[in-house]
Amino acid sequence: MTGESAATPRPHHVDPRPVRRMVPRSRNEPHRVATPLELFFDLCFVVAVGQAGRELAHDLGAGHYGDGLTGYVFAFFAIWWAWMNFTWFASAYDCDDVPYRVTTLVQIAGVLILAAGVPRMFAEQDLVLSVVGYVVMRLAMVTQWLRAAASEEGPARGVALRYAVGITLCQIAWVVVLLLPHDVRSYLIPLGILAELSVPVIAELRLRTNWHPHHIAERYGLFTLIVLGETVAAATVAVQSAADEHEGLGRLLPVAGGGLLICFSAWWIYFARPIHDHLHSSRQAFVWGYGHYLVFGSAAAIGAGLEVAVESAVHKAHVSETAATAAVTVPTAIYLFTVWLLHARHTKAGAAQVLLPVASVVVLACTAAGGSGVLVAGLVTAATVAAGVALHARESGAAGPSEV
Repeated sequence: MTGESAATPRPHHVDPRPVRRMVPRSRNEPHRVATPLELFFDLCFVVAVGQAGRELAHDLGAGHYGDGLTGYVFAFFAIWWAWMNFTWFASAYDCDDVPYRVTTLVQIAGVLILAAGVPRMFAEQDLVLSVVGYVVMRLAMVTQWLRAAASEEGPARGVALRYAVGITLCQIAWVVVLLLPHDVRSYLIPLGILAELSVPVIAELRLRTNWHPHHIAERYGLFTLIVLGETVAAATVAVQSAADEHEGLGRLLPVAGGGLLICFSAWWIYFARPIHDHLHSSRQAFVWGYGHYLVFGSAAAIGAGLEVAVESAVHKAHVSETAATAAVTVPTAIYLFTVWLLHARHTKAGAAQVLLPVASVVVLACTAAGGSGVLVAGLVTAATVAAGVALHARESGAAGPSEV
């Protein structure tokens, strides 16, 4: 992850040549938006998110809670960490030349390899394909940092080289993990994750690389949007499949309705108010950026939970109705609380300040409603949005959808 540069940022000049110097882009660059390559990058990464969500749904529906959650946490970390590292690097150094584009496409190939290995990782604890894909992504990132180092000088060059060395050492460690017995891997994987997380801290200990607040906020928002879209798609396919195989449409409609209300409310709540004005310092950006692991992970898990709830509605899941409902209400509650922690609390006062935390508790309580719990949770999230709009209208004197 990146922070703000102590050096004067150099502007990014458009250069018609197919190869450009990878100089830092200005933090104050006007009209900085996500590029088509970044959008393509996000869409391909969501393929892996969808794979992880489907495997989570399968394990939860079969009652394999421990294996499912463990596999999901590790798989989602690999996806999120590679995505986040590229996103902050691109905010600092995106030069959009041919080598940059090709290297980014290699990273996309890596996440598709990882996605192909996700089912094996869940079913057989076979990490080979997933680790290969992850290493491909990360070594492509190393080449990006080496390019940045070649164009930098002084402390900034040291930052780029520390990134390159740190990421490389971590990838060597992951390959070594593959060679060890299965019972040893479970102890080493958390250490590997800690090593990955330590690379940005060590690399940017004395100097922060540039990043653009509006660009970063947009990139995170777009990925949230795409993950929510994947959640809706997964739930829709689950409802369609269940309706085709069973004569239980009446039992499916409450789950489908509640799921849609949750997804629509999740979108509304996240995008109720822009966040880029809050991202002033490295410390704020650090907490906000890393905290999105829970936002992205819970948003994707809602889709997995809806698949379990659908299977439960047609008596296909091997878990109780309460457990199936919890598969939806728990990630929904995590999403609501985390979005409040990262977004809403910075712009709220009075009753509006406690709206989302209270809603997260009430959504959790909906688990006790059993088979109707998803619909009730959907009504709670929709009521939360309505209450937020009403509070904002009362405070501002004019109704509008700008705040929850």
